Amino acid sequence: MIDIIRRRRGLLLLALPGLFWPLASLAEEEWPAPIQALEKQGLTVHERFEAPAGLTGYAASVQGREVAVYVTEDGQHAIVGTLLDAEGNDLSAAPLAKLVGGPQDAALWQKLEESTWISDGDPAAEHVLYTFTDPNCPYCHRFFEQTRPWVEAGKVQLRHIMVGILKKDSPQKAIALLAADDPTQALREHQQGEEVEIPDTLSREQEDELFANNQLMRSLGFGATPTTLYHTGENDRLAVTQGAPGEEKLVEMMGSPRP
Repeated sequence: MIDIIRRRRGLLLLALPGLFWPLASLAEEEWPAPIQALEKQGLTVHERFEAPAGLTGYAASVQGREVAVYVTEDGQHAIVGTLLDAEGNDLSAAPLAKLVGGPQDAALWQKLEESTWISDGDPAAEHVLYTFTDPNCPYCHRFFEQTRPWVEAGKVQLRHIMVGILKKDSPQKAIALLAADDPTQALREHQQGEEVEIPDTLSREQEDELFANNQLMRSLGFGATPTTLYHTGENDRLAVTQGAPGEEKLVEMMGSPRP
């Protein structure tokens, strides 16, 4: 539980209890001793940033979750949590977004780009979404139908990262779609109700690509389809939505009002 530990000069300092450490020698040390102690407990420190009231901020993460750490002016204590000003404004969010969240988002987006996907929409569309799609997923079909106005207007390109997780024949159907002469058309026809024709011999290359897509989905902690990743308007951060969204969420995901 996060505790309020002190209030000074209009600043509210929050910290997880128990994270106070004695200062060792700072000579030739990259980080202060309290930060090094936190690193030993699994904290990853990314960058130092300026903070008010004599504090020094450190942008960090734990298992991908952004964490702000503040070291006191005397260098003898670390405070983990959110720093607020007198008006209640969050002073930790911006540096964390810039120094931790932004680079993490960029790395994840690159992983998605490097996966095997089927494009749906204009390559020059201003808004791109990656969505994990299983050929046997009814909610994937619904999401496909929901996105038609934006895709057909050239505003959105969907990139379907094909996976096979729902039924016994999901992998074979996914591989068949990936191996089609025109994967985009094959996926559209399937989403419009046509059965996927599974060839007698499946491509080993596409089998490997499907396996990599399944592994990517698991590594990100996702277990349901569709799971869709997209950039939001706020700070251009990545967001994730699972399932077929409601209208308000759909508009947010598409990045613009319904055409």
